Amino acid sequence: MKTFQNPILPGFYPDPSICRVKDDYYLVTSSFAYFPGVPIFHSKDLVNWKQIGHVLDRPSQLPLEGQKQSEGIFAPTIRFNQGVFYMITTNVGRGGNFVVTATDPAGPWSDPYYLDSPGIDPSLFFDDDGKAYYCGTRPAPEGEAYSGNWEIWLHELDLDTMKLVGDSYGLWRGALREVIWPEGPHLYKINGMYYLLISEAGTGHHHAVSIARSKEITGPYTGNPGNPILTHRHLGKDYPVVNVGHCDMVETQNGEWWAVGLASRINGGYYRNLGRETYLMPIQWEDGWPIMSPGTGKLEMSYPIPELPQQEVSQPASSVCDHFEEDKLALHWNFLRTPKEEFYSLTSRPGFLSLMLRPEKLTELVNPSFVGRRQQHFHFQASTVLEFAPESDNEEAGIVLLQSNEFHFRFVHTKKGGENVILLIKCEAGEEEVLKEQPVHSEKLYLKVEGRGQDLSFWYGENPSSYAPLIQQVDGRILSTDVAGGFVGTQMGLYASSNGEKSATVAYFDWFEYRGL
Repeated sequence: MKTFQNPILPGFYPDPSICRVKDDYYLVTSSFAYFPGVPIFHSKDLVNWKQIGHVLDRPSQLPLEGQKQSEGIFAPTIRFNQGVFYMITTNVGRGGNFVVTATDPAGPWSDPYYLDSPGIDPSLFFDDDGKAYYCGTRPAPEGEAYSGNWEIWLHELDLDTMKLVGDSYGLWRGALREVIWPEGPHLYKINGMYYLLISEAGTGHHHAVSIARSKEITGPYTGNPGNPILTHRHLGKDYPVVNVGHCDMVETQNGEWWAVGLASRINGGYYRNLGRETYLMPIQWEDGWPIMSPGTGKLEMSYPIPELPQQEVSQPASSVCDHFEEDKLALHWNFLRTPKEEFYSLTSRPGFLSLMLRPEKLTELVNPSFVGRRQQHFHFQASTVLEFAPESDNEEAGIVLLQSNEFHFRFVHTKKGGENVILLIKCEAGEEEVLKEQPVHSEKLYLKVEGRGQDLSFWYGENPSSYAPLIQQVDGRILSTDVAGGFVGTQMGLYASSNGEKSATVAYFDWFEYRGL
């Protein structure tokens, strides 16, 4: 029996939502303060996914100015109705809940239709009578008697005006009366019954999935007596997969049911450097209720493959050397916050990524000269070749390992007292410390970072056959959400800054390679 391995999207791909159009499947995930926003993937077999674009790829769609790494875009939902794709999400710091539409899931998608709705985690449901509904979360009407006292609520959506119309309805508070943070709702109509799938208890260790059903879309909803239908909170903090939740269900063209959901893998203790990843699990129906991961009741790292035609995906972004020979960046690259000016070029020096040094710093809530991608393995190697001639002590360029503006490592070439040096700078809780420095004598440097669990080693060389260690076995736990806080995973990539001063200097990167070990 053929099996597949979880996670199906390793690394920082949280809050997955899925829809099927005939025999094609589309999946989106949260992106928070990274631009472009909401990566979108396509699959034929639910296991092998290829990124086809980003839903939010224009500044007019995605204002992120001043937002922290774990703000921005929360929990998108993707749905298809009568020839149109809909993606609904929340920009928590700029505009709130909104919908965008497209006829081609690869784009272009419309500019946002902002909705006058409180709360987060909006979802859409299209009923068979032609009506459309918004389903989201909001504070419970009696107020914050305790933190997380929210409810799932419903409002009809007029698809012609993209406005909420009529009355709103409170649907459910979750499996327990005083459950905290009922969120991530999705509605389904199955065999004439409305099913409301939600997550509870926050996206940390106590995360859980519960479900309720009703004969009427407005309720009342009755919870499954077997709730929660998925959680790992009882397995202990030494279990390798934690904080399981935030699921969305899909029925295949063959009548099978599957769910995508998020979870995190721990490493070196209860540390989650990779963030929340996307997993796939089977569903079985019994007595009118779904059973997730039947047989074990917990998310497994391997299952028999779905009964669908297997799909081959060419060269996954999880292990690739980018030589920067195209006229556009590959889809796995991201920026921090919304770019307001051109700070990189693939054409000014063909075959190189040219990064302009600008005053913006990685430690600020700005759009710095940073081009990054997700860490997707506990054991990895990331390397590049940099051509750079710093003109002053404030100019730097190199590789960054980034959890947030306050927690990261910068492995950079700079000047110090008129001498060219290579530095490893650790930023923890906003405080910077130079862990190691070494004089260098070439404008062309080969840089390499190797991760073995939580041990990070930083290597440099003036030619590709003579790498020397700058520093080894640096503790990488500051890149975990358990130290840094927030909801994102580690990104790594290329960075240049003039640290508050104007500069005309450019850093040139010939290639960047990331691979799992």
